[in-house]
Amino acid sequence: MTALVKPSVDVRRLTQGLTQMLFKLTHNGFALLGVAVAFVAIALIARPDLRQSGEAQLAQWLQERVSAQQPEDAEPSAIERATATNPKELPREQAAVAYWLSRKYRVAPEPLGALVAAAYEVGRSAKLDPTLILAIMAVESSFNPFAQSPVGAQGLMQVMTRVHADKYQHFGGPLAAFDPVTNLRVGVKVLQECIARAGSLQGGLKLYVGAGNDDNDGGYASKVLSEHARLQQVAQGRPVPLTPPQTVAVGEPRAAITPAVAPATDTAHTDARLAG
Repeated sequence: MTALVKPSVDVRRLTQGLTQMLFKLTHNGFALLGVAVAFVAIALIARPDLRQSGEAQLAQWLQERVSAQQPEDAEPSAIERATATNPKELPREQAAVAYWLSRKYRVAPEPLGALVAAAYEVGRSAKLDPTLILAIMAVESSFNPFAQSPVGAQGLMQVMTRVHADKYQHFGGPLAAFDPVTNLRVGVKVLQECIARAGSLQGGLKLYVGAGNDDNDGGYASKVLSEHARLQQVAQGRPVPLTPPQTVAVGEPRAAITPAVAPATDTAHTDARLAG
């Protein structure tokens, strides 16, 4: 009987000994880990350059991990360059205008939503009816941000980029004429100057289209004001039938020249008509 008990006791003692040894090793391991972490923390506090280098390496590693999970041609930041807004997120008046213009000019509602929102923002600042701004874009380019006339008028509002290059300097240069919102802002600035020079909206539109020396503007102001009136009704929630787009025909004046940059003799208007 004693022979059977003794091995059992020895096994129990061995197990207890191993358990205590493992506990000590684990305890000492955690202690060493804690000491190591403390030293690393002190080193990072004492050496900010090491911390910054570590943060940069960690950020690079995370970026590489994200990139490895994406296709080679993926570019998540592309959305930041898109001129688009869901019209459903706009106020009811602006949404109604965006959807109506989308149907009439066969342009996606999302880009038009962004343009409508920008027109309302810029219009409030410039004290101009935003639907007037949109009417000019409709007549000038049918909302084509890359449109160009034979005489060099460019973008949504068909501004003469070479004449108004100074107005694009704050936006990075003349190529900004093809950024829809930038073209809108510059076009509104030109329109303000034309209206101030002419003393009336009708006269300002005549100057805007480059017909300052002519007896009439070829019906340009009438087209803009008619579209303006329709857009005002749409904004008020009234049903307005879609009518065929009325844009400035090729060859009609559209120079958009202001006194700040036009020659004193206004020959630029005549030249624009002949070039068209």
